[in-house]
Amino acid sequence: MYVLFPYFFIALVLTALQRYLIYPGRSSETISARDARLPEGRVHTITMESEDGLELRGWHVLAAGRTAATREEFDRELALGRTLVLFFPGNGGNRLNRANDCRVLAELGADVFLFDYRGYGENPSSPSETRLAADARRAWNYATEVRGVAPERIVLLGESLGGGVATRLAAELSASGSPPAGLILRSTFSSLADVAAGHYPWLPVRLLLVDRFPSADRIGSVTCPLLQVHGSDDSIVPIELGRALFDVAPDVSACGIEKQFVELRGIGHNEIPGEFFEVHVRLFLAELSRTARAKPASP
Repeated sequence: MYVLFPYFFIALVLTALQRYLIYPGRSSETISARDARLPEGRVHTITMESEDGLELRGWHVLAAGRTAATREEFDRELALGRTLVLFFPGNGGNRLNRANDCRVLAELGADVFLFDYRGYGENPSSPSETRLAADARRAWNYATEVRGVAPERIVLLGESLGGGVATRLAAELSASGSPPAGLILRSTFSSLADVAAGHYPWLPVRLLLVDRFPSADRIGSVTCPLLQVHGSDDSIVPIELGRALFDVAPDVSACGIEKQFVELRGIGHNEIPGEFFEVHVRLFLAELSRTARAKPASP
């Protein structure tokens, strides 16, 4: 009895606080484009409206060597046909903490759309799996419908928990017949329940967890090319969970590109060096480009 009471009390507290643990977002009253510490004219603050009427803010980061000052100039840059990376970050910090990731992607010649999750940065409300999925669809619609970027030019990038968001979106888009150009997953998992069970083996987390992000159940529907990158020494999301997700992904995409898994030896969850990540993403984007050029034109 004396043992059971503390156990159930701790389980109850963790259950009640689980979303605070899953989404330790960093809010901020204002985040300006200058806060990105990228060259002047490379970053534009963008906003989209969520399904429930919230204004969610983020950044449009231009490819290296490109500058613009107004929305119209940024639109003209998007019309030039470069790859657009739709970036879904992990659950810590906000977009200020991803400025270097945006720089790496921009050095590869890609534009980047990065929206903070609700409850992160200046954005109102609080996150949940369902809400983030809906916001991800709105981000896709913002890119394709509001800003006019063709689906075949958009690559989804999901980091850690953002991998769950990106995988779900890629699966839904693939099922609808409008898949993205590619899916890049960095340090992500088979499911959040698998991660939680590893960290709390003494709790029945598979019964208690509300937001589960079951990526392994969804990735089989993804028809676009897949690149996964994971550090071998990741103690937050063990590499075994990344491999478990990769193992159930389709071996070959609809356009004939084989899935790829890159293990970075000796690297932890938040330690993936930008230059190593850049090398593998550059090769992946180049393969997507070659495949797109070789694709017969529609009659």
